[in-house]
Amino acid sequence: MKRYRAVMKIVETGGFTRASQELGYTQSAISQMVQSLEEELGTVLFVRSKKGVVLTPDGEELLPYIKNICHAYRELREKKKEMEGIQNATIRVGTFASVSCHWLPGLIKAFKEKYPLVSFELYQGDYTAIERLVKDGSVDFGLINPQAVGDPDLKTIPLKKDPMLAVLPLSHPMAKQEKIVLKELASEPFILLEEGSLNEPMECFREHGIKPNIQYIVHDDYTIMAMVEKGLGVGILSELILNRVDYRNSVKETEPPLARTIGVVFKDKRTIPVASRQFLEYLTEEYGELHNRV
Repeated sequence: MKRYRAVMKIVETGGFTRASQELGYTQSAISQMVQSLEEELGTVLFVRSKKGVVLTPDGEELLPYIKNICHAYRELREKKKEMEGIQNATIRVGTFASVSCHWLPGLIKAFKEKYPLVSFELYQGDYTAIERLVKDGSVDFGLINPQAVGDPDLKTIPLKKDPMLAVLPLSHPMAKQEKIVLKELASEPFILLEEGSLNEPMECFREHGIKPNIQYIVHDDYTIMAMVEKGLGVGILSELILNRVDYRNSVKETEPPLARTIGVVFKDKRTIPVASRQFLEYLTEEYGELHNRV
């Protein structure tokens, strides 16, 4: 199993040196593991290039199977822990920035008060990355906007609505208005948050036949707030991330109002490790504002 983990870590870190450091082995030991696996498989998995260490075509083709072996072994270990109780289990969750910073920590804290020895691994990305992590088994479930999920085989549960608000420089003329009309906001230099397979503000603009004046595309909420503060443009961000920030911006409701749904995505609840299933059930019971109405 060490050999498969070594291959996965080399792919993740992009090199033998970083992989050896993170796994706690010497670089020579990592090289020997890979060489041993290559001899067993009768092929070469990696080549060195100007960009660093990359997979060979055979390596690319074999990687999904190596991932499956690693995930299956992890599930085997989790099953053993399940038989011993969930206290020492690890819960792996895919999430995005605003949730992992401003909502998830409170949920984890409350859950750990009941199960103090449970540990968490959080994998952060955009909607597309979260769906991919769930599909390939890298996480037990993900927090996502259910509307962003494209694979019909994945299950989703909506949990809560998160209002989305206009963000403007304090000196902007519209900052004095009680609410910001979307069409007026769209005519300003617009800073768009790139979130992967679904972009809620853009969906709203399209729905109302509005074409925003996009001047910047950014992958981080905090960068947008900093840019707005400097007067570079306006944006739309979630209330969740705007609640606890020090940026000096004007935050206003939009007209029409805009909100996104936060929910969970998973493959099959029956196959989720018991600790993760318990946490998932805790989320849907305690915070499933939308799910509980169904």
